[in-house]
Amino acid sequence: MTPPKNNAISVHQPISPLLVLLMAVSAGITVANIYYNQPILKDIATEFKATEAQAGIISMLSQVGYGLGLFFITPLGDKINKKKLIVSLQLLLIISLFLITFTSSILQVWILSMFIGMFSVSVQVIMPMAAGLDSENRGKTVGTIFTGLLIGILAARVFSGSIAEWFGWRNVYLFSGIAVTAVSILLKIYLPNVETAFNGSYIELLGSALKQFKQFRLLRRLSTIGVLQFGLFCSFWTTLTFHLSGNPFNFKSDTIGLFGLVAIAGALLAPIIGKGADKGKSVRVRFLAVGLLIISILLMLFFQYSLPALVLGVLLLDIGAQGLQVTNVALIYTLGDESLHSRINTVYMTSFFIGGALGTSVGILCWQFGGWTWVTGQMLISALLIALLLTKEKYDTKIQ
Repeated sequence: MTPPKNNAISVHQPISPLLVLLMAVSAGITVANIYYNQPILKDIATEFKATEAQAGIISMLSQVGYGLGLFFITPLGDKINKKKLIVSLQLLLIISLFLITFTSSILQVWILSMFIGMFSVSVQVIMPMAAGLDSENRGKTVGTIFTGLLIGILAARVFSGSIAEWFGWRNVYLFSGIAVTAVSILLKIYLPNVETAFNGSYIELLGSALKQFKQFRLLRRLSTIGVLQFGLFCSFWTTLTFHLSGNPFNFKSDTIGLFGLVAIAGALLAPIIGKGADKGKSVRVRFLAVGLLIISILLMLFFQYSLPALVLGVLLLDIGAQGLQVTNVALIYTLGDESLHSRINTVYMTSFFIGGALGTSVGILCWQFGGWTWVTGQMLISALLIALLLTKEKYDTKIQ
């Protein structure tokens, strides 16, 4: 792969498969930083003599930071050079990752976890950039990058658990900082410059992002589905650590992290599902996805101490969650033109990660008061609400 001539590209040129691959790998390595904490919450709690609830706040603040970055930073992708924005965010992320290795209190971990989440939003500048560069195969391109993102999310647990068990939890962030540095250099070399169209002020830019929510009914519905879907997803992965580290499993962090390997299998279907969205089968794909969510939750509710049931449940849950998300993302880029994509993406993904933060909080509360039964019970309610929204969408489409 050679750098683009004059480091610029026309939005009408076909996007290079190697550039898509670089974007996908970068997305995975970057977004993984939000999820490294999940298998090692107990390790962090033990070192700082914190409670499970206090350790759980780390996951919540990572999501909150990401949500803040999505709303206040990613709209800038429609106003300033996307490449410069991406590389700047990566640099700030690298600094935060190295700083967290020197923390001496749970409070410092909380603060830096929020910054790590905030600066990881470079992923959400890469996504609309890729969608604008390849309008003909948008679903496939977004699906490929989303595959990288999902594999990053899921592999984060494997990497984090294994590194923490052998080298300590601080080295998880040290090794990640090195990896982010490497991909940032490649992004600096190979990402093209794309002209932006928005000439207003920053305040006008944020206001314009909110107007997209009001303008597009489909965006409002997709955002609501995203809140519910990612809420149950984050609720599950945060509390799974506590469930597997207690009786009767008593697993260590490296074993808990291996559950991420099971989930990666579902992520590999993302490009296929993206093609389904391109062919106008989005409602059918999402009904299938939510059906898998419901089956997986019921499995883990009624067979909560069965390891095979949990493994199968993880696989189905991640295929279902991935199916919903990649189709929703492909759909939001059909709204408006390329000049609006960063703002539309901001609205959707801000809602999405607010849902993640809420889901993490609700999951921790349910774990404290009712254990795994309460956790899976509230997940089931969220999945059924998604099915209800999809039913209404199908009905509204028929009567139009």
